Amino acid sequence: MKKRSRQGLRRFRVEVWSYGNYVERIAELERVLAKKPRLLQIEIVGTGEIPADATLRFRAALMERSPRTRIFTHARSSLQGGSVLVWLLGESRTIREDARLYFRRTTLSEEDEVQENGVWKKDEPQYRDSYSWFDPEEGDHARVLQIINEFLPVKEMAGRLIGVPVLRQFGLIENEKVDSFLAAAFSKSPEPADRSLTSTDQQRVQRREKARARQMRR
Repeated sequence: MKKRSRQGLRRFRVEVWSYGNYVERIAELERVLAKKPRLLQIEIVGTGEIPADATLRFRAALMERSPRTRIFTHARSSLQGGSVLVWLLGESRTIREDARLYFRRTTLSEEDEVQENGVWKKDEPQYRDSYSWFDPEEGDHARVLQIINEFLPVKEMAGRLIGVPVLRQFGLIENEKVDSFLAAAFSKSPEPADRSLTSTDQQRVQRREKARARQMRR
């Protein structure tokens, strides 16, 4: 019985600091996921911003998890940048009531990335100082924003504080959903978990799209 309890729920803590080395924490997350727990609770705490590259590696580890493992994320602190995405990757989420989300815009444009089947063979790029033009990690940040945009409209919300009421409006946090999520995760005959990190609840998706449409019309 004790072994089953340990495998049923595992907790993982992500302490956020801007210039920390997350290599060991990502490796530890991979080890935890390899045990195929039924539910993994990820707690995020601390100010600062997880670097974009580390954020994408956290995401890659979560995408490789067992179909049996479901992810629940809880934020004890306000989140910015990469930590926003790590929180969003939960299939169900909670956050401190007075916490905020924030992510900045990218300094890159579409012209800064070589496009597949593009005209790069014909066009001569303008000269740019490769050391001073932009940090290569900015490309990873742009990718982080692309994924965040699956949950929240980045174009309209980047550079602004996002509070809990807005997150509820988009269906990203609902206590009753968390209760049913946890109950399903520990039921005797659980349904196979969807590996997708986006919501599988059709009503939640519809509410999110309606909220997104209202925001974009303003």
